[in-house]
Amino acid sequence: MSELPQSILFCCDHNSVRSPMAEGLSKKLYGTEIYLQSAGVKSDLDIDGFAVAVCEEMGIELSRHKSRSFDEMEQWGDDLSSFDLIVALSPASQRRALELTRHSHLEVEYWPIMDPTGLGETREDRLLYYRQARDQIRTKLIERFGLGKATS
Repeated sequence: MSELPQSILFCCDHNSVRSPMAEGLSKKLYGTEIYLQSAGVKSDLDIDGFAVAVCEEMGIELSRHKSRSFDEMEQWGDDLSSFDLIVALSPASQRRALELTRHSHLEVEYWPIMDPTGLGETREDRLLYYRQARDQIRTKLIERFGLGKATS
């Protein structure tokens, strides 16, 4: 477990499942102790309904999340170097984050979180896979940063 950075950007492929879940879980665990955002390699998908559902089970609101990409962040004036840490949750987002930060001192970590999209036949099966991804993220957050003041 290490000290909580002041800001983290979570990223995945589409900013519709894993990175919004990581952002929401982090806000629940750490509250206003830290600045949190998420982005995707692409932003071509809306927030995933199953991700919304499994986060609601923990009191985390994701339904108003608007997907955004690294390119959109740049267009809107968001500077990646303003983050202390980028956590990539997919191989494609790790590659993109490393490419975008190759000339900066910014730390990029890769957390191999399962992509639950397309897994399971029934609604309950799908929810099970999404819960597994959610719980993997929560476990990594607590292992890396501990429990925040927001959960104390």
